Amino acid sequence: MTTITTTPPLRVPPAPPPGTLQLLLRLALHRPALLALNVLVWLFVHASPVLAGLFMKGIFDTLSGQATAAFSPWTYLALALSVDLARIGALAGGVYAFASYWVEVILRMRRNLLAHLLTAPGTRRLPDSPSEAISRFRDDVDDIGEYLEQWVDMWGLALFAVVALAVMFRVDPLMTALICLPLACTLLLTNALRPHIRRVRRAMREATGRVTDFLGETFNAVQAVQSAGREEALLAEFERRNALRRRTALTDSLLSELFKSVNDNMVNVATGIILLLGAGAMQRGSFTVGDFALFVSFLPRLTATISFLGAMMVQHKRTGVAFERLTALLQDAGPETVVAPADLHLKAGPPRFVDPRPATEPLQRLRVRGLGARHADGASALEDVSFELPRGSFTVVTGRVGSGKSTLVRVLMGLLPREQGEVWWNDTLVTDPASWFVPPRSAYTSQVPRLFSDTLRENVAMGRADEAGLRRAIELAVMQSDVAVLHRGLDTEVGSRGVRLSGGQVQRSAAARMFMRDAELLVFDDLSSALDVETERQLWQGVFAQREAGGGCDGATCLVVSHRRAALERADQVLVMEAGRIVARGSLAQVLAASPALRELWGEARGEALEARPGGPTSAC
Repeated sequence: MTTITTTPPLRVPPAPPPGTLQLLLRLALHRPALLALNVLVWLFVHASPVLAGLFMKGIFDTLSGQATAAFSPWTYLALALSVDLARIGALAGGVYAFASYWVEVILRMRRNLLAHLLTAPGTRRLPDSPSEAISRFRDDVDDIGEYLEQWVDMWGLALFAVVALAVMFRVDPLMTALICLPLACTLLLTNALRPHIRRVRRAMREATGRVTDFLGETFNAVQAVQSAGREEALLAEFERRNALRRRTALTDSLLSELFKSVNDNMVNVATGIILLLGAGAMQRGSFTVGDFALFVSFLPRLTATISFLGAMMVQHKRTGVAFERLTALLQDAGPETVVAPADLHLKAGPPRFVDPRPATEPLQRLRVRGLGARHADGASALEDVSFELPRGSFTVVTGRVGSGKSTLVRVLMGLLPREQGEVWWNDTLVTDPASWFVPPRSAYTSQVPRLFSDTLRENVAMGRADEAGLRRAIELAVMQSDVAVLHRGLDTEVGSRGVRLSGGQVQRSAAARMFMRDAELLVFDDLSSALDVETERQLWQGVFAQREAGGGCDGATCLVVSHRRAALERADQVLVMEAGRIVARGSLAQVLAASPALRELWGEARGEALEARPGGPTSAC
């Protein structure tokens, strides 16, 4: 008998993510020619003081007569002034060159971050609040840019240090060796503080993000806080978060200042020793006045160079933290995305605009099969949800609070990740709902709509120049009377997140924005939560009137999350959800007969007799 053994395939471990220096190099090569120009200019700016020091030595040696000089004191003075003037000119040009380069690098990172968050396929949620995301766009990107700036400066400073130390070593090896002691101490101190700097910087960034997030949420909930009389509790929570941020920021500053203080004091002590040794050497005649002038002119810059190298080591750790935080923001992309090449179109102008909207395929039937999803904590959110939406139908999803209604529409739209199931648009399998369910295929109004800090017109039109469509959308959203009383009508600024509007006006503004899209599928997530019964009745009445007139949302399919009578009575299909499952479906009369919980919740508890109107609806928006 022959035994055949099979060797399992070798599992190739995933490649480790690129390190901080690798990422920085990819970023630095954004404009190689401009980078090389910056390095050369700043090389001269930082290294040219070596020449000034040598000329200074020549001046004093000539004046004192202690050493043979090749030129007169005036010649050395003219050479020193020429070097300084050339350095000033190079400094002016270097500032302009690096500013141009630095801005492009920063824009490239922010462009890549925004492009991935807006256009990458798949469903993603920000790991933290939008305010925290803004802090990462601002602070973490600036940290990376600061580290790149240090690398541009480093070459000139390093060249100065090497040449200066070589010249000083030829003059007096012992004193030169003493100058190197602070550098060694700085390196030891940096290695000791490295893990603490990384940990404290991350904690400070997180605490700052929580404060920024709290401020944003506070501005959005001013009316709710005032109506509940919870101003003191809100201020107490703000003080608590701010105190934590203050402590972490203080710890971060203390570590940085401790490093800088110890480093500077070490250099000052070494400088004092060198001055004492130099005085003795001058008395013995082995150390000239020119040598002393050379050491004195070199020492401050060597001190600054040592401090710079220590700060650069600290910034290396901060930059690593910045890349980690930006990668966490991207979630499903590596840090290479942050530094990927990108054309910013700063000089030639942007390319011709191409409408990114997909081609419209009229929706004949939307089929959902076995949809499943989980909450962030792993608990089941949806289980085996299946239904169909025929073209032109009006389907209402209803159920108790927490039954999964909003989760269902958010998973369907690709706003939350799904674990299983299929969605079919006619005969097309939708593999990426997040990029599929967009205008003109679909339009969506969330349970808590978001408005921009702009005019009401811009919030509804979103850049579309269609006055007739804008008026129709305002009418459908039952906002004519609201617009009439606003001090500037449609051109009224709504404030941050619509804070100058009431909750009902915010929801109807979002609905009007939705009606402007002319989409095949309209999805309303509890639109009526801030509307009174009469306003909601008028809104649905206007929508149906438009359809009967052959305009507006003619032929569009509506999926509505609601528990209100005005929507339920018009439904072609009602889906009753409970614990993430559809437990009843059919017409309003059918689900009321089949669901005692629904009769209790919306009939007896609300005092509304939810009975299908005679004849029932025949079609919908």
